[in-house]
Amino acid sequence: MSGSKVGYVLDSNTFIEAKNRYYSFELCPGFWKALIEQHKAGRVFSIDRILSELADQGDQLSDWVEHEVPDTFFKQTQDQAVIGASRNMVKWVYSEGFNSGAKAEFASVADGWVIVYVKVNGLTVVSHEKYGLGVKSRVPMPNVCREFDVPCCNTFEMMDDLGIQLILNTKRSRRKRR
Repeated sequence: MSGSKVGYVLDSNTFIEAKNRYYSFELCPGFWKALIEQHKAGRVFSIDRILSELADQGDQLSDWVEHEVPDTFFKQTQDQAVIGASRNMVKWVYSEGFNSGAKAEFASVADGWVIVYVKVNGLTVVSHEKYGLGVKSRVPMPNVCREFDVPCCNTFEMMDDLGIQLILNTKRSRRKRR
């Protein structure tokens, strides 16, 4: 592993896309183990509001969150610095011409809380959202990150910085093929 000093806070889409697309639990268990290892090393986290989004899905991801992830993985967002910074961020979103549905969604989901927690704690947002110049129908996390000078990257950039390698297992599984 690299000697990265950067800490990362993962958005829900990083977990969900990994599970649904490229790092399913069966195909790539090393990804999920690496997240826990990097957490134990003090480099990878998420927040309580992401836990709420993931825990009630009734799928492998919610099982992983409940049974494998340490309690310390999901940080609490209810401190005065985070709450104060959240007010400023929501105020900016409401002043930027986003449509009313986008404003309401941003105020009700975890995205803003991820960004605020990162800003207050000097970390980096991990999300698969893309910067959207002129987008008004939703509030892209990278747009807010850019406005508030918050570092933002995707899962693959985080893995590269942390030196995470997913190594091929050459032992054949005795599991029946579908």
